[in-house]
Amino acid sequence: MKSWRRSADAFALLVICGVAVSAQLPAPTVQLTAVRPIEPPAHPLPPEAASASVSRFSFIAYGDTRGQADGIELQSAHTTVVDAMLEKIASLAETPFPVRFILQSGDAVSRGGDGRAWNVSFTPIIERLTRGAGVPFFFAVGNHDVTGMPPGDPGRMLGLHNTLSAISKLVPPEGSARRLSGYPTYAFGFGRVFAIAIDSNIAADAVQLGWVTDQLEHLDRSRYTHVIAFFHHPVFSAGPHGGLTIEPNTLALRNFYTPLFRRHHVAMTITGHDHLFDHWIERYDEAGTTYRRDDVVTGGGGAPIYTYREEPDLEGYVADGAAQRVRIEHLARPGATVADNPHHFVVVQVDGDRLWLEVVAAGGVNVAPYNGRSRIALSDKIS
Repeated sequence: MKSWRRSADAFALLVICGVAVSAQLPAPTVQLTAVRPIEPPAHPLPPEAASASVSRFSFIAYGDTRGQADGIELQSAHTTVVDAMLEKIASLAETPFPVRFILQSGDAVSRGGDGRAWNVSFTPIIERLTRGAGVPFFFAVGNHDVTGMPPGDPGRMLGLHNTLSAISKLVPPEGSARRLSGYPTYAFGFGRVFAIAIDSNIAADAVQLGWVTDQLEHLDRSRYTHVIAFFHHPVFSAGPHGGLTIEPNTLALRNFYTPLFRRHHVAMTITGHDHLFDHWIERYDEAGTTYRRDDVVTGGGGAPIYTYREEPDLEGYVADGAAQRVRIEHLARPGATVADNPHHFVVVQVDGDRLWLEVVAAGGVNVAPYNGRSRIALSDKIS
């Protein structure tokens, strides 16, 4: 691992210095441009201990913002989504549930190895949120950001270098307790929420899995009642990347991470990859108690819209979890047409031990995926 990190550092130095390394790059060759870090808000999240008493707030989640003209112009559809976000942030500012941070589940740009895509098309939009609205922004990498290749692959190294440069002022720094060194994998806590960003492009990576496991095993659950994992590839989806197709990253997540999530009672996963809205619930039993995990796919950040494909075959997955009586509910399905799947984001409201989720479409479009409603409680408890 250390040798790979030295290689990655050397490669990054070549990129920054403008040295020609095209022979090492996968086709198509991209323009080597240094990526400018996204400027953080003037007031970032406080240290974890300082927010321990905060029990009521909101956060926004979304993903898949890449545009077809990345590196040439601003992402137009993403801009429309952020316009709606800014309206929502303003409307909640004076309520008991102000928006305190934003999670993005990956695929910021079409080609993460092209620095121009970040500088020209993505960063100015995000700075409307961080600098303009003063909201902290956290990012998990997608396959278009770092490729789907394994650690050490030159294409991944360039995309990873660019991604880490872009988010370097937004996430915990290298060497901190909440950051896996050399990876885009990190965690942070605010109020009763503990959020952990995972690189699902390398979901089978043992180093990352070990770090995530350690974070969860040593977490103060009396403080953090809501653990949320955000990453790019969905655990379940009825879109083009789901259905009867089981991509290697999805399979690795199911094999390695969902048992871990059950063991530590992770409340929610937030993903993208499929450019639509999809909502699943996994229930399981442990020591006489039934637990629930909400798996939300919110890939409507501006990338070309996808539609419903088919239901996945989860018979084997459920059988593997028979000891805990794992059962899956498809709570909200994607639409069959593009018009049924508008660009959107979600607002998660934290109210003590309860979570609520609201789907908000861009451009004033009405969206109501829950039997005519846009908002739902993420709980089986009757209040």
